[in-house]
Amino acid sequence: MGYIKMKQFNLNRRYWLSLPILLLAGLGLSGCNQGERSYQVNLTNLTHNQPMSPLAVILHNQDFRAWSTGMPASDGIERLAEGGDSSMLLEVEAGSTANTTTAMGSGLILPGNTDSVTITGKIRGSISLSIASMLVNTNDGFTGASAVDVSSLRFDEPLTLFVHAWDAGTEANDELAANLPGPAGGGEGFNINRNDQNFITAHPGVITSDDGSMMSALDSSHRFDNPVARLVVTRIH
Repeated sequence: MGYIKMKQFNLNRRYWLSLPILLLAGLGLSGCNQGERSYQVNLTNLTHNQPMSPLAVILHNQDFRAWSTGMPASDGIERLAEGGDSSMLLEVEAGSTANTTTAMGSGLILPGNTDSVTITGKIRGSISLSIASMLVNTNDGFTGASAVDVSSLRFDEPLTLFVHAWDAGTEANDELAANLPGPAGGGEGFNINRNDQNFITAHPGVITSDDGSMMSALDSSHRFDNPVARLVVTRIH
């Protein structure tokens, strides 16, 4: 009988001795914002003469998709792909079921250069990233990736993707200076009227004046092959 009482005492003593450690551990977890994750997103421009607009980065769950091939572009993608303006794409309604966090790049990404964006959020459900940037010497060309699953990335683990050029399908690829917002044309960016096939496809590339399109403001330096960019996503928290 005495042995049983002593055993109970030892168990209780261990419990009370370990309790402060458990409490401190709990405080440490809460101090680190349990459930919050941070990612570093790097995009490197691999083209010869296609500057890219400031990055639009969206951290979200499975309820959101920035774009899908074969489907009409959203107004946000249209504005980005025609004029490099990501503000509408990054606007998120309060209480969105997608539980979305957004971030924007620091500026134009010139050929051969890299921009880096850090994004942090608490996402309920699976965690995905969407990234978009305009090829500014095109009518409505853009690059990036839609709904990349990063749920399983471990701390300090990078995910590297080589991304292609997409055609928003919202503006005809006429290559006229008046319709190119980049330095090759200096013309109009976003136009509310859609005059192309109205669904997203792989970009067919540019023709240029060097290849027989006499009205084109582009030359052979503006041509591009896929992939047009290297995307590296690293979990940093």
